[in-house]
Amino acid sequence: MPYHLRFGEADPLRIRFAVSPLWEAHSAVRVLARPRQQGYHLPWMRRIAGAARGLDLAPLHLLMPARGHSPDFLYPPPLGPAASFEEEIEAVRRTDPALALHDFERALAATPGAAESDEGRRMLADPGGAVGRLAELLRAAWEALVAPDWPRLRALLEADVAYHSRRLAEGGLERLLGELHPSFDWAAETATLRVDYHGEHVRPLDGQGLVLMPSVFTWPDVVSGFDPPWQPTVVYPARGIGGLWTDARDRTPEVLGRLLGPVRADVLCALTEPMGTTALAHLLGRAPSTVSAHLAVLRDAGLLASRRYGHQVLYERTPLGLAVSQPGAE
Repeated sequence: MPYHLRFGEADPLRIRFAVSPLWEAHSAVRVLARPRQQGYHLPWMRRIAGAARGLDLAPLHLLMPARGHSPDFLYPPPLGPAASFEEEIEAVRRTDPALALHDFERALAATPGAAESDEGRRMLADPGGAVGRLAELLRAAWEALVAPDWPRLRALLEADVAYHSRRLAEGGLERLLGELHPSFDWAAETATLRVDYHGEHVRPLDGQGLVLMPSVFTWPDVVSGFDPPWQPTVVYPARGIGGLWTDARDRTPEVLGRLLGPVRADVLCALTEPMGTTALAHLLGRAPSTVSAHLAVLRDAGLLASRRYGHQVLYERTPLGLAVSQPGAE
């Protein structure tokens, strides 16, 4: 059943993208309990298996029904485009117990027997205490499951934001929403975004605009349904997750390494999405100064273009660079 987000006159002007480390931590926990979402993440799952066994994720899984409400306060839409995990988890800690209780009641009711379980009864009897325990558990999940790979994940998410921001500038809102995910359907005559999601719901944006948030661990689903007081938000799978956990150097054709040199060829082939120097250096396991020098040479040779996005410079392949780096070039 669809979820309808109705735009008012001002709402198209208040579309923004955001990246949330807290959301990725929460979604990583969900992936561990959802086999259908694990396909692209098997290398990651093998690597974090030991750390995951050391966490008691049952309280979080109890609040993740297969169908129905999950507590919005555990992963509220970030206020800025790139909030830190510390900023986001502190916002969780400050949740009003009355708001948390309402979320607990709705989430537990969606799973038969959840409210009567020992953990469910603890949440309902002391929602303030439960907020603190869940925040600590989310922190532990972040540190064990996501933080070690966060530079790589953030690079992918920021590349997605940069790509779709440019698509919005080039083609407008209707084109952007038509490309983000197959479950999106933009009805221009009613200025309504229809999202195939769990449950029938209609929400006017009422001038708040809409947050669009790419996610690594959400695939293959989109997530919406954030209720007031949270800003309307849609979470969608980020571009490029198919190659997320592969070694970037494995994508470099041998003949290209002989032509350009192995490091420079790795830099060129790793730029499957626009990326900054620091993220690219982390992806390749090289010093940022080394990567920066090679980026400059590739740009001067016409294989790369650069542009500023917020606080960083992003590099991407030109048509010539794309042609040179294709596997068929071997």
